Amino acid sequence: MALSGQRIVIIGGSSGMGLATARAAAAAGAAVTIASSDQGRLKSALAQLPDTCEGVVVNTRDETSVAALFDRVGELDHLVYTAGDAVRPQPLAVLPLDAARKLLEVRFWGTVAAVKHAAGRVRDGGSIVLTSGTVAVRPAPGTALAAGAAAATEGLTRGLAAELAPIRVNAVRAGAIRTPLWDPVPEPQRAALFSTLADQTLTKSIGEADQIAAAHLYLMENHFVTGTILTVDGGATLAGN
Repeated sequence: MALSGQRIVIIGGSSGMGLATARAAAAAGAAVTIASSDQGRLKSALAQLPDTCEGVVVNTRDETSVAALFDRVGELDHLVYTAGDAVRPQPLAVLPLDAARKLLEVRFWGTVAAVKHAAGRVRDGGSIVLTSGTVAVRPAPGTALAAGAAAATEGLTRGLAAELAPIRVNAVRAGAIRTPLWDPVPEPQRAALFSTLADQTLTKSIGEADQIAAAHLYLMENHFVTGTILTVDGGATLAGN
């Protein structure tokens, strides 16, 4: 098993892409710590994972909480950051600036805090995998902040790869993925939306969380990849050209 004996921390690991990655990493032999802000989701996720996994509550908006997580974990081999709030599209003109700042707390500043406190604990040969999205390169009206956060994460990835070397730092640029973040959308509208999004890809499909997990494992295991933004979007960015 490729990750046998390694310690992996997944922030955002209680659902969606993070939970799928925890499941895949554990199957590959890793000891996995999943971290989430929601105790209930954490408990539910651990019930789906083997005993080699543990869960920790963390508030990614609070640097002290993030620091405490890594104090508890100690040395690790890989950090995967998938945490992010659902963001409703809205024009920047009607968004109060304080609210706009808060929208970046988890997706961007939480990422910064996690890397800051994890980097000194990553063992030789280890890596950090961050998360952006195709909105960074294919924004739509009302998504300027989301596009800015995703693009900032990609720039951060490249900068950290240079700054933290030989620790490898990469990011997955995910397209439309079927995860619980879509659950607030009523089923009929969700089905119609998925159909529309699938038509905008070359594969005519919506991505699954397991496909992102496979990308995460590839980036953890391949020691010759760093500073890379790995796009997993069914060809959506090409289809839009």
